[in-house]
Amino acid sequence: MKKVVFVGSGAIGTAIGNVLARKGVDDITLLSIEEEVVESINNLRYNLTYFPNVKLSRNLKATTDIQILKDADVIFMAIPSTAVVGYLFDNKEYINPNAIIVNLAKGFGKCDCLIPDCLRDNFSNPIMMMKGPSFAREIINRQDTGFTLGCVDNQYFSEVSELFENTNIRFDFSNDVTGVELASILKNIYAIIIGMLDANYDSANMRSLFITKSINEMRSLMITFGGQEITMFNYCGFGDFALTSLNDMSRNRTLGLLIGKGFFNSGISEKVVLEGRIAVDVFYQKVQDSSIDINAFPLMSELYHVFNDNDYPTKKFVKNVLNKIK
Repeated sequence: MKKVVFVGSGAIGTAIGNVLARKGVDDITLLSIEEEVVESINNLRYNLTYFPNVKLSRNLKATTDIQILKDADVIFMAIPSTAVVGYLFDNKEYINPNAIIVNLAKGFGKCDCLIPDCLRDNFSNPIMMMKGPSFAREIINRQDTGFTLGCVDNQYFSEVSELFENTNIRFDFSNDVTGVELASILKNIYAIIIGMLDANYDSANMRSLFITKSINEMRSLMITFGGQEITMFNYCGFGDFALTSLNDMSRNRTLGLLIGKGFFNSGISEKVVLEGRIAVDVFYQKVQDSSIDINAFPLMSELYHVFNDNDYPTKKFVKNVLNKIK
């Protein structure tokens, strides 16, 4: 029996934790700072904050006691990406040095670095990525879902994937840790772009055009910053892009729809902290700092101007992009 801890009791941690708890094989606990969530899970078998209508497995437990990390065999990081690195550094004394750390967060870590890069030199633990097209609500409702497990060492793939045998979660595998991380970040940028397109044009032709250009830009950016082209064909690549770009449950697509409809201004811009909003600025600056022409990425660079130019005419976004692409 493995002791599995999910750091975070939000939607994705609760959903995946409940999948494992339903198997009734391993010791599954959500570690939370939200006392009311812990009480509702332990006493009522509901996470009233995130899934008020879904009864959870009686095997799923929750706690606020960080000491539980000392005995954990597998630690899933299910908190926002910007908090992952700081949390692990601040609580390093509690982390079992033999535990596998699995990052579920999709976004940049501290100082706009990739999370595994931030952790590699400071933790001896095996570090894995688990990314894919995965709405938490569908996972908890037992819909089949694919994830990419990313790790530099093949020996750890089976230790995590075997936890999910005979569940609704399936895997493909990659040693391209950088590519897996980059794909999970980039897809948020292009989900905003597809949302902006769909807000103004009900055109299958144009949507297909923009999807094709989006995939090409994602692929090019992944390769530019150290990822491998083949990773685009994993769940974390094309699969996650398709889910995030074409489904209205996606927060980043929804942001794109709102921008495209004109419900966006500088005041909102300052408050929006969605992964895609942050990623646009980071990648734009990374390209600017390199020797690559920013015009090689017309979709991403035009979205940068949407967020950073005062009074950008959002209704002209699509036409501006079309004028740039070949």
